[in-house]
Amino acid sequence: MARSKTFQDLFKRYRRPGDFIISLVSFLFGLALLAALPSQTTWVDGQPLFGQPAFWPTVAVWAMVVFSGLHLLGAMLSERIRGRTEEVIYWLRSIEFAIWFIAYVLIVPRLGYLPSTLIFTNLLVFRLGYRQARWFAFATLFSIAVVVIFKGLLHVKIPSGEIYSLLPSGKFRLFVMIWL
Repeated sequence: MARSKTFQDLFKRYRRPGDFIISLVSFLFGLALLAALPSQTTWVDGQPLFGQPAFWPTVAVWAMVVFSGLHLLGAMLSERIRGRTEEVIYWLRSIEFAIWFIAYVLIVPRLGYLPSTLIFTNLLVFRLGYRQARWFAFATLFSIAVVVIFKGLLHVKIPSGEIYSLLPSGKFRLFVMIWL
């Protein structure tokens, strides 16, 4: 016969490594959003409650604060499991790729879309440990495909690179500025 559980057994919480940190960050982020809410949303006179521009953002932010606060409380009261530091370091490692993307976004207006994409994809292939020539060829083909799709097929307006102004004026320079 199955053993029935008590009320406490049903709600026993097992804390995982990193629970406290992620709950703290989430709670602090929710508080920051709550503090910014009055300056970012408006309540309009004469509008019904559910039609107010500020209603749903307010509900969402308050829900985030309440639930992340409960998560934080649970994390503080649960048994600590070893491994929190390793978990946090693992999370922080992902910031490296955000920095790569920010660098890419900052370089595109200076070097142009195609050269920046070529440099970016090949550097990432190298960074990820792929050292064979075929991976650099795949990265190069991928870069060209991305530029063709975004600029040629989708007509995404991406500013031309400042470096293109060094080319002699004429049709070639115009082509490079529009398509590369």
